[in-house]
Amino acid sequence: MRGTGLTWPLILIGSILLVVVCLFPFVWMALSSIKTLQELYTVPPHWWPNAPTLENFAHVLFASNIPRYFLNSVIISGGSTGLALILAIFASYGFARFEFRSKPFWQAFVLVGQLLPTAAIIVPLFITLRVLGLVNTYWGLILVYMIITLPLSVWMLTSYFKAIPVELEEAAIIDGSSRLGVLFRITLPLSLPGLIAVIVYAFVTTWNEFIFALCFATDSTVKTLPIGLSEFSTEFNTDWGAVMAASMVMTVPIALLFLVFQRMFVGGLTAGATKG
Repeated sequence: MRGTGLTWPLILIGSILLVVVCLFPFVWMALSSIKTLQELYTVPPHWWPNAPTLENFAHVLFASNIPRYFLNSVIISGGSTGLALILAIFASYGFARFEFRSKPFWQAFVLVGQLLPTAAIIVPLFITLRVLGLVNTYWGLILVYMIITLPLSVWMLTSYFKAIPVELEEAAIIDGSSRLGVLFRITLPLSLPGLIAVIVYAFVTTWNEFIFALCFATDSTVKTLPIGLSEFSTEFNTDWGAVMAASMVMTVPIALLFLVFQRMFVGGLTAGATKG
């Protein structure tokens, strides 16, 4: 505080403003999900519902396809996250521990996949999935989501693996352990915060993804939650109460996931920059 020249009142006011700005959309969504349709269209808006109701949640959970879309999102996000994590572990360990020709080039080349704009890769991906017969399938979206999360996952884990003292692995190798044994028994347990950071990043990214799901999942058996929200909007009307309730169903699991792993997630993101 002395170094910044800020006093306690300024820090407190700034923190409160930041929290209000960040939480306002979520609070408004939660309150709107228990309002009647008449209250949602009231001008000026009512902050607190006069007669809170769970009809919107009942409609979303029992009279729509949202439960199916929720299951689809869990399967697709979980599958792509697991696949990306497995590939990222081996690729990152190779970049962190082995020296080979043109290593900086290949590291930069991996990151290029993260820099490509979505519009530039939609058509090639769609053609590839159509040739392979993977359009409107779980595996199609799992592979696509793995492609968009793998580059940054590799970079995050590479930084974390480099922060682990190599002497620990050398001692295990002298004792007779193989490279795979070192990886699974020493490096990965010590890299748990980094692994959690990759898991949370990949899962949240795929859970909220909209464009690829819209193009590659047109069948209701494969649609994900972001696409399912649009079903409450028609040409002439939008059921905002159901939209807000469905948004709560979509947001709460991710919020809980982040809160549970918050400490490890932040530690995993900063470890590569703070450890020597």
